[in-house]
Amino acid sequence: MLEVSRACLNVAITTVLHSHVGQVSLDGMKTMITRLFFPVSGWLLLNLSVSLTLADEPLSLPKAFVDGAGPGWLALGEDHFVNVNGNDDTWKWKEGIAYCNGKPVGVIRSKKSYTNFELVIQWRHMRSAGNSGVFVWATEESLKGLKPGRLPHGIEIQVLDHGYAENYEKRTGKKSDWFTTNGDVFPVGKSRMKPFPPLSANGSRSFPSKNLSKGVGQWNHYYIRAINGEVRLWVNGEEVSGGTQCDPKTGYICLESEGSPIEFKNIRIRELP
Repeated sequence: MLEVSRACLNVAITTVLHSHVGQVSLDGMKTMITRLFFPVSGWLLLNLSVSLTLADEPLSLPKAFVDGAGPGWLALGEDHFVNVNGNDDTWKWKEGIAYCNGKPVGVIRSKKSYTNFELVIQWRHMRSAGNSGVFVWATEESLKGLKPGRLPHGIEIQVLDHGYAENYEKRTGKKSDWFTTNGDVFPVGKSRMKPFPPLSANGSRSFPSKNLSKGVGQWNHYYIRAINGEVRLWVNGEEVSGGTQCDPKTGYICLESEGSPIEFKNIRIRELP
């Protein structure tokens, strides 16, 4: 009897809160629920009081944390990437983690070309001011014969440590208006994209709406959704940036080496129609 009443009471509280928030006071809610159920124990009265007290506090929205588990997801490892323009020791893989020493500037690319997909990836810089990126829809033409020190054409999701911005501010005495360290998205080379606001000063980059990246030595989580020429980025569980009308909208996924050590892990992809 107690369990049945407890379940019913929780349903009633949920129903009342969802249908009357902003319309009635806390006392009004108590009155409405009391008319629906008679207290059957001291526990129920206490639970009712606690539930209503918590309900009176502002509710935070859940984060859209995607871990790449479930049907259709594929783990990407060393066997799924090829070296494009790095040295033999630029990238090393061990137990599913990709270790990059950052030299020379260049990329590894996926063996397969992708069009519509979801991608999750974790990364951490191992040195302050580290620079890197994840490319989506990198073009086959730009990857062919790419020399060391060069990057392909495609849409880049920036992977930049906060120390980079700190150094820029110390050097120039002002904050940057053309990059951030929290997840910029922008086209590279001949690629094109209409970025989502907020924008960089020149309008080419989608700046993140929130600053959520963690600092050097800490793991960050990116969830990237690329569908029909539109790319969106979630940083550590919250959507922050992206763009639409991308050209190209099919191509390779690349991980970037750009001057300093970085690690990637838990790379998982799910292709979409």
